[in-house]
Amino acid sequence: MTKNIFGKTAKVDAPYAIFKAPQMNFEWRVLKTYQRPDKEMENQYARWFVAARSDMTYGSWEYGDTYVRDIVEYGTLVEAVPQWYEQYGD
Repeated sequence: MTKNIFGKTAKVDAPYAIFKAPQMNFEWRVLKTYQRPDKEMENQYARWFVAARSDMTYGSWEYGDTYVRDIVEYGTLVEAVPQWYEQYGD
């Protein structure tokens, strides 16, 4: 069994991955995952701990858990650490 390498909380200025939804002016920075990618695929309620900001937050970061499916559906991966690409692909 492999370990979840993104299980330790990262800093907002050095996240594991950054997703953006330009049409909504939304940005998610993935700071922690709770499961390995293979387990997330089996879990419709899989979540990531993120810092998010948009026009609604007036440029401030709001921290909390967000469903993986929402980030992947509405956002586009724009930047990530090399290990992220190894685990999740592009």
